[in-house]
Formats: sequence, structure tokens, C-alpha cells
Amino acid sequence: MLQYASATGLLRTILILLLIWYGGKILLRLFAPAIMKFFVKKAEEKFGGQFNANQQGNYQSKDREGEVIIDKMPKQETSNKNVGEYVDYEEID
Repeated sequence: MLQYASATGLLRTILILLLIWYGGKILLRLFAPAIMKFFVKKAEEKFGGQFNANQQGNYQSKDREGEVIIDKMPKQETSNKNVGEYVDYEEID
């Protein structure tokens, strides 16, 4: 048995979709500031906690006062064997 869509059913579906679309936009405008405040507050707590942990770590250092520590990356040996052939040239005016 084959059923066809009626014009009223199509109109009803379109109206429901429009209602959902515009209702969602209205709800988003109402709740977006509260949602943004929540995420900003969480990010601030996260970054503030990292900052405080770093500051406390600097003050509670096990090193003696006045001692200097230099952390330096070791030089990596680079090979320039396959850079190509040098060609000397002159500019022509």
C-alpha cells in the first residue's frame, strides 16, 4: 500500500521545524551569557591554579639562595655534506 504525503502534513512539518529553529535561537540568546560566564569562570580557575602553583614552586625552591642554575640544550651535530654545489656568479648590468 502506497501512502502519499498530504499538504497539511507537509505544512505541519515545516511549521514544527520553524518553531524548533526560532525557539532554539531565542533560548540560546537567553542562556548564552550564563553559559559563557560558566566557561570563563572554569578557565579562570584553571589558569589561576596553574599560576599559583608556579608561584609557590618558585618561592619554595630547594636551591640555596644566590645559587645560579643554567639549563641548556646540548648542541645537535648538523651535517652539511649534502647541501649542493656552490656556484659563483656575477651580476650583469
